Amino acid sequence: MRKAKPKKRIVLPDPKFGDVQVTKFVNNLMIKGKKSTAYEIFYNSLELVGQRMKDADKTPLEIWKKALENITPQVEVKSRRVGGATFQVPMEVRPERKSSISMKNLVSFARKRSGKGMSEKLAAEIMAAYNEEGGAFKRKEDMHRMAEANKAFAHFRF
Repeated sequence: MRKAKPKKRIVLPDPKFGDVQVTKFVNNLMIKGKKSTAYEIFYNSLELVGQRMKDADKTPLEIWKKALENITPQVEVKSRRVGGATFQVPMEVRPERKSSISMKNLVSFARKRSGKGMSEKLAAEIMAAYNEEGGAFKRKEDMHRMAEANKAFAHFRF
């Protein structure tokens, strides 16, 4: 790299739970800089999760964390050009990238869902991810399947 690496920004914890991971998720959820609206959507969706999953002996925040854990990929494929041919090389995912991929997938698949409001769609996607189903979980499974199929090219790692 020509330039020095940029400094890591410090993310402040959210006001309700005091969790940095929640703030990072809300930042992914936010559109056009409307952070208070994003917080409102997230907190409402957690309330909906708590109402719909009363039988689970976990808090809505724990359910959300478990859902994120369920859709977090361990490996991904990256394109690597070797002598005119392009190979899909399986690589392990860095911890920061793991969490950002899982958050982005959860938000994007919640947006694609059909439903009334964004908080309902997000709550439905969180519950689906917690039960190891839904679009975001399928995306993780597809990533793992691709990496498994291209395991033969693992020696091209860089």
